[in-house]
Amino acid sequence: MAGFKIVTDSTADLPKDYIEQNQLGVMVLPYIVEGESYGIDKEMNVKDFYNKMRGGMMPTTSQVNPESAREYLEGYLKESKEILVMSFSSGLSGTYNSACVAAQEIMAERDDCKIIVVDTLCASLGEGLLVHKAVELRKQGKSLEETAEWVESHKLNLVHVFTVDDLFNLHRGGRVSKATAIVGTLASIKPLLHVDNDGHLIAVGKVRGRKKSLHSLVDMMEQRVGSYRDKNDCFFISHGDSQEDAEYVRDLVKERFGIDSCIINYVGPTIGAHSGPGTIALFFMGDYR
Repeated sequence: MAGFKIVTDSTADLPKDYIEQNQLGVMVLPYIVEGESYGIDKEMNVKDFYNKMRGGMMPTTSQVNPESAREYLEGYLKESKEILVMSFSSGLSGTYNSACVAAQEIMAERDDCKIIVVDTLCASLGEGLLVHKAVELRKQGKSLEETAEWVESHKLNLVHVFTVDDLFNLHRGGRVSKATAIVGTLASIKPLLHVDNDGHLIAVGKVRGRKKSLHSLVDMMEQRVGSYRDKNDCFFISHGDSQEDAEYVRDLVKERFGIDSCIINYVGPTIGAHSGPGTIALFFMGDYR
């Protein structure tokens, strides 16, 4: 591996083969299902996870604490003395702050290493796509500092647009009222959401019907892509156990924008615990979020 080590979180939802091929470090955010902790020492099959959620199971999640972050970083320093940490949005988790504390402690004790921690203000494969951009810069021979500067300068151009299939998951997360969830479900209302400049999940619209919500994601890409229309060489899609719908959106994007390269992967359990089954999220570079 040339240059520096890139470390991200399990919330980036990147495929395991991509992580291995690009020698990425991953800090794992644990999740708890029926009293059992998963993520670090054992994994739950993601389809089983979503099937349990469909059956009414409510998982819980936790952040990476400073002690765990330090343990991860000290391990990765054995591979490289320079590390770029690209962390899950501080608007959704305290993991970024934990990574900052750990990095500062380590560098205060050692003068043979450098760790830069970036709050991506991203989630799921939005975070993953920003990591991919950093990987490409590293391949081009960019330094740790040059790559971190590019990520900081462009992270608010990483657009997240998504829809969920079940309003009750948003209600449990405090995003909508119970009355809205009930009425919306009866009327087949599908919310449209994005991640804003502060890294928070924000509702930006609603449509009636699943198919229309999928088309609306691509319409939202049209609205936001702007000067990046001819600069996007890839886009990412994550889903809450809805592979066919993810492929449908992929094909719509390819047809409208002519972009062939796409990674599709599951919304992992840490974020899926809050977004629920049926989530479809589209990620790309644009003029604004």
